[in-house]
Amino acid sequence: MSKHAESVFVPLNIAVLTVSDTRSLDTDTSGGLLVERLQGAGHHLAARVLLKDDLYRIRAQVAQWIAEDEVQVVLITGGTGFTGRDSTPEAVACLLDKQVDGFGELFRQISFDDIGTSTIQSRALAGLANGTLVCCLPGSTNACRTGWDGILASQLDVRHRPCNFVAHLKQAPACESRG
Repeated sequence: MSKHAESVFVPLNIAVLTVSDTRSLDTDTSGGLLVERLQGAGHHLAARVLLKDDLYRIRAQVAQWIAEDEVQVVLITGGTGFTGRDSTPEAVACLLDKQVDGFGELFRQISFDDIGTSTIQSRALAGLANGTLVCCLPGSTNACRTGWDGILASQLDVRHRPCNFVAHLKQAPACESRG
């Protein structure tokens, strides 16, 4: 069976959130890589935000995007480690209707080849909330590359078979004409 069936690509509206106490949008190579990859694949950047590692600000931003009709996917980079300030999983988990357990498992499996047993310290996770896929990746640029190339590129492509997440996402409203 072919990995890609004969169907038409469906561009998704994807928001990118970087969680960092030290980066700015100018120095955010991880968020930049995700933007580059999603746009290169033909998807639309719905929004890009950088926040300090604060559980309630992260939760509020993600909740806002989940509630918006236009945002179908939220990609978060950073705040998934074990330091005292890392709070992305705690901020996001309570917002999810269903957790995608295999996301973190697969991310750690793929990461093992690059970083060995250090991958057990990754708290990467994903889930669905209000028809929005929310994915939390570590803050390193290499981790974002691993997550996009190894999981997200295919799972956000409607042509990927036998299954992908596109069918589970809310449908974004059509663009209004200027007529």
